[in-house]
Amino acid sequence: MRVTTEYDSEEAMFVHKVSCNLVGGLTKLRLSFQSNPQGQGEDDPRQLFAAPVVGLIAKNFSVLYDVEARNALLRGEASLPGGAVQLRGSHDVKEQQGEVSVITRLGDPSYKLELSSLVPYSGLPRATIHFPIGQVSVEERRNEEDEKILSLYGIAKSDFLDGILTAQYNENDLNLRYCYKDNELTLIPSVSLPSNAVSLDFKRRFGPSYKLSYRYYFDTDYWSAVYKHTVGKDFKVKTGYDSEVRVGWASLWVGQEDGKAKTAPMKTKLQLMLQVPQDDFRNPTFLFRVKKRWDL
Repeated sequence: MRVTTEYDSEEAMFVHKVSCNLVGGLTKLRLSFQSNPQGQGEDDPRQLFAAPVVGLIAKNFSVLYDVEARNALLRGEASLPGGAVQLRGSHDVKEQQGEVSVITRLGDPSYKLELSSLVPYSGLPRATIHFPIGQVSVEERRNEEDEKILSLYGIAKSDFLDGILTAQYNENDLNLRYCYKDNELTLIPSVSLPSNAVSLDFKRRFGPSYKLSYRYYFDTDYWSAVYKHTVGKDFKVKTGYDSEVRVGWASLWVGQEDGKAKTAPMKTKLQLMLQVPQDDFRNPTFLFRVKKRWDL
């Protein structure tokens, strides 16, 4: 059994999760709920046990039940013998809506066709072709005049000039992004068409523990900078400035920023942040977030 408690000072709310493995670890039973420290007392005891959600989670099937809304969300997936065809589905019991997807290989395992349809049926299914360098999707939508149109989305990546060139198309917008990276330098220019919005990301590493990141938007003159210093794998100090919101900040991380509490020292993740508005530097804001896990 695991118990995890997380507190975010910005939301002023505790989030609790209790989970345990069943049937030899094949299934997990999980309870999550929130509590407001300002809601203690007999006047509103529900604040101590708010938004409870009970979940039964297995490898290929899950049920999440929202106690307050009296609603269940079902998800499942399965593969036909041989693995050439995969099925995925989800269903919202209260809304009586869901989605069904079928994924099949097209000869070569790196080429796949995915068909997704809403339930109940409301139009042509979304078709997506996956291939080694990207994917292309075609979907039926309604425009502002409530007319049915076909919408196109695609993304492709390719090696180019010792880096990676990425092209992403969504309806009438095209974004081109190039990334060059070596052991010390990362350079990422990008342009969006037809808006002609150009940005540049520059990252420079000074040894294994120091890194400087800079981003500039040519169309707005906004920029941001972040300096990061790591101590081992569990401690990190970051400081930066964002010209768009005119705020400088500094933060301290205990435990990996993107990791889980179980890998942090004493299974406790901690973030402390200080935000200093440029226009009101005498009134800084202090925020913190802490997450603790107990294994019982």
